[in-house]
Amino acid sequence: MNLALYGSFVEHMGRAVYSGIYEPGHDTAEENGFRSDVAQLVRELGVTTVRYPGGNFLSGYNWRDGIGPKKERPVRLDYAWLTKETNQFGIDEFATWCEKYQIQPMIAVNMGTGTPQEAGYFIEYCNIAKGTTLSDLRRQYGREAPYNFKLWCLGNEMDGQWQTCHLDAHDYVKKARETAKIMRWVDPDIQLVACGSSNSMQQTFPEWDRLVLEGLYEHIDFLSCHHYFENRNGNTTDYLASFVQMENFIRTIVATADYAKAKVGSKKDMMISFDEWNIWSNESEPWDDYFKNGKHRFEVAPPILEQRYTLLDALVFSGLMCTLINHCNRVQMASLAQLVNVIAPIFTKPGGEAIRQTIFWPFQMVSQHGRGKALKFFDNVPQIDTLYGNAKIVQSAAVYNEEEKQIAFFTLNTELKQSVEVSFHLEDFGQTTVTEHITLQGKDLQARNTFAHPNAVVPRKVHMSPDELSRGAITLPPMSFNMVIIKTSR
Repeated sequence: MNLALYGSFVEHMGRAVYSGIYEPGHDTAEENGFRSDVAQLVRELGVTTVRYPGGNFLSGYNWRDGIGPKKERPVRLDYAWLTKETNQFGIDEFATWCEKYQIQPMIAVNMGTGTPQEAGYFIEYCNIAKGTTLSDLRRQYGREAPYNFKLWCLGNEMDGQWQTCHLDAHDYVKKARETAKIMRWVDPDIQLVACGSSNSMQQTFPEWDRLVLEGLYEHIDFLSCHHYFENRNGNTTDYLASFVQMENFIRTIVATADYAKAKVGSKKDMMISFDEWNIWSNESEPWDDYFKNGKHRFEVAPPILEQRYTLLDALVFSGLMCTLINHCNRVQMASLAQLVNVIAPIFTKPGGEAIRQTIFWPFQMVSQHGRGKALKFFDNVPQIDTLYGNAKIVQSAAVYNEEEKQIAFFTLNTELKQSVEVSFHLEDFGQTTVTEHITLQGKDLQARNTFAHPNAVVPRKVHMSPDELSRGAITLPPMSFNMVIIKTSR
């Protein structure tokens, strides 16, 4: 399984950067201004890749604004979020942050106001060793060796009319193709991600994806897809079944990609980068506050989309993570949007503490233990009818770590009041022993982690009875996410 599945996303939006990962003067800030307390939580979270610098912000951003002496960097208006960007954090700072904390960067180029030539200049600055104006400029600014970024996104959500300089599919293909050609001429070893659909509700879905794939198939390595999930009708059972909505979205995109493969006569399968996904509710911060009423208009790093997640959100989130694992043969990269403060698992006070939100825990459990080979397995699980179609009452995924000789089994019990017993039949793995059962659950589905009570929602170890151990069975509490570690003899 590609560890890029456990990626995240940092955009110049709200407090994701400023007072998020970067806050010079904070008690924990190191010499570069990075918050060490946040970095410690990022490491604990197990994030492997981070997409940067956007996001909608990208489509009006000039990467040159964020390089060079900080006192000389321009202050710009950000058209995406109607805020003010100081550019005190740019590509050089991001690269340093990634290197320091062992994270693979996923860099995006501006396909809105930007040009193919500017994308070429950007990768030249980052990836050419020396001897050109832009590579030598990087060296002048203190970075001798090239960054050698290998993952590049050709824009962000260009199918969306909200995007600065939105393009239709035909125009996007023309611009992205020429951009891809220039970028590969500069560095033939890069991997490129083209913009797929922003969500399954787009009127252009999946026609956008078909046209983009047919026009760019041999120029790209991944097609992106984005989707956010919310409690659309206030029904807990439907909300918990959001993993079905994600599965349907992925299956449609894979089918479209396979159609395009046949249409263009290619030999390669197109891989998917699910590089924006999360739980997101607009109830507390309606868009009208920003775009009609002018809330925070042209402030620097205002609090935007600072969702405070509940236990219920974390349970829904866990089902989505299982879905990503179960489709990792085609979804080989994913980016949780976002990492800090903005709809994020980590939340900070400017000048103060950093805490783990409830969704931190399912991501951490899966990213830390779900490393190895994803297993296909057969299950016998009752199904119920939901807003998104039939949904299993238990959503699961399993990962085999051959080196550790263990299986990590992740499972969400969506039953509101009933426990569910799960037994394992793993004869192909020799002698097996259940060694650990961790569960995330609670009586109050609206419980949140706060600065006053940062551990209101945390996983806990489950005591397993001798009978369960002897039968190789576990009991899943109602409304719970569970991780079971099974040791194997082969």
